[in-house]
Amino acid sequence: MTRTTPPRPRDVEALFPELAAYRDTTTRLHPRPGNPDVSASSVGGPMLWPADEPWPVCTEAHSRGRGRRPADIHREREVLACAWAREPLSGPTEEERQLLNELCREHQIPGVSDTEPLPLIGLAQLYQRDVPDLPAGPDGCDLLQVFWCPFHAHGPSRYDLLLHLRWRRSAEVGEVLASPPQPKVVGSKGYLPEPCVLHPEQVVTYPFAGLLPEDLSTRIDAWEEALEEEAEQQEDEDADEPIGYQYDLSIPPGWRVGGFASWHTTDPSPMDCLTCATPMELLLTIDSSEWDGGSESWKPLEEGDLPAHRFATPTKVIVGRAGELNVFACPADPEHPHRWSIQ
Repeated sequence: MTRTTPPRPRDVEALFPELAAYRDTTTRLHPRPGNPDVSASSVGGPMLWPADEPWPVCTEAHSRGRGRRPADIHREREVLACAWAREPLSGPTEEERQLLNELCREHQIPGVSDTEPLPLIGLAQLYQRDVPDLPAGPDGCDLLQVFWCPFHAHGPSRYDLLLHLRWRRSAEVGEVLASPPQPKVVGSKGYLPEPCVLHPEQVVTYPFAGLLPEDLSTRIDAWEEALEEEAEQQEDEDADEPIGYQYDLSIPPGWRVGGFASWHTTDPSPMDCLTCATPMELLLTIDSSEWDGGSESWKPLEEGDLPAHRFATPTKVIVGRAGELNVFACPADPEHPHRWSIQ
């Protein structure tokens, strides 16, 4: 099913003609629950992975023997989905609540060392043919595969994530790995995606306001403040929230490829390649939700009557405190190490 972004509530280039020089595109992936196969772009679906190639693993030293079992997490989500569909007001029955309590238990896996190879979770795979804004990979690669470790225990702080990206030429994959290894337990259920098919849609996007020239950014701020003052003077409790550049006119929410990163949680940070110092470009945004109360203007037309509860989090992936992960790539050489920021 197609997913269509509604027209923007205002023509931002008519308001600020200078923005035309910064116009770009981003591809909203619109992941929704489904049953993708290895030939499809997907989130949480099976990977086109060669049977004779080792599955990526985490070897960094950290605790990995205690957490929740993946099968329990999938079952918990299934029980909750059925309960809310059946009784949207009351939710799970008492019997279901007891089952959910059991499914939410953490388990200890005996004999697991802190350096034992830990299978990474296949998070997403994107075929270039499906995603207009996916850049060319190295040496003719047309498939990007994204993995991560299911424990936030990396880096100097020991609270960072570990992300692994792999480019490949899909036509060269022969026999596909039928049963990839998976971790026995995960540190957080937000690392475990539900299988989703994608409905890519290319839309226009503009930079985060804080990265625009100061004069233009100041004028945008003044315009937003005037709209807020006008809304306050109306004193209408049923009136819609005034539109804003950040949440309605520039950067869409949800999983997407290309375009501009949002810096709504931290100040903008330079993302230069650590190998060649080239300014990096946004490759992929992994978002905890497809829309929320502040970004409902981006909700697809086909889903205009759906509430955020139950429908805005199809992948079940949670980044940080329900934020988004922006992954950056070097445009000079896609094989250079990626960088990322959590917002």
